[in-house]
Amino acid sequence: MADNYLEKRYEETLGCNKPKVKRIGHTVDQLLLHSRSCRGYNKNYIVSRAELERIVGVCSRIPSGCNQQVLRYFLVTKDTGADQVLPLIRMGAALPELHLPFPGTEPEAFIICCTAAAESKLVDVDLGIALQSMALKAVEMGLNTLMIGAFNREKLKATLHLPMEPLMLMAVGKGTERIELVPVGSDAPRAYYRHDGTHYVPKVRASELLLN
Repeated sequence: MADNYLEKRYEETLGCNKPKVKRIGHTVDQLLLHSRSCRGYNKNYIVSRAELERIVGVCSRIPSGCNQQVLRYFLVTKDTGADQVLPLIRMGAALPELHLPFPGTEPEAFIICCTAAAESKLVDVDLGIALQSMALKAVEMGLNTLMIGAFNREKLKATLHLPMEPLMLMAVGKGTERIELVPVGSDAPRAYYRHDGTHYVPKVRASELLLN
């Protein structure tokens, strides 16, 4: 069967071209390339609870240390407390002079990762797996994320009446930033920086990650 058979049948039947859906990445490498920490978001795009649920859905299929599966997720949208979360988080610690996020580009949707057990090495490993998996799912959906570890834990817990301990937050939205990776040597500075509106992120070259 020809590769464009279905497209031709669609056009013949409906008299129009098949709508094209833009997909970002089809391989892990492509998804990872687009999965960058984003600190500026388009306010015109409102992330829905359904979208957050799709992102969290991957966590029912990921690995878990000793299969304990103690992580739970609290979803926050623009209409359910995003404005209460924003004052309790800090973003862009390496660029304090910029006071990120810029006014009008704040994230308005969050996934709060909580634990039903005491934090431990296994819980932290699970947390890393969950955050990365959700970030990749968000990219697949055409969204962007930011993993946030700098936040007022006690105030967040009290403000949202969280029934469990929050470990990390993930901001979710439609990013507006231009972000580029910069290959560097293993001894080079790692701090991200900005120049002419582009956010640059140094990454150690793959060849220098090997020990032998």
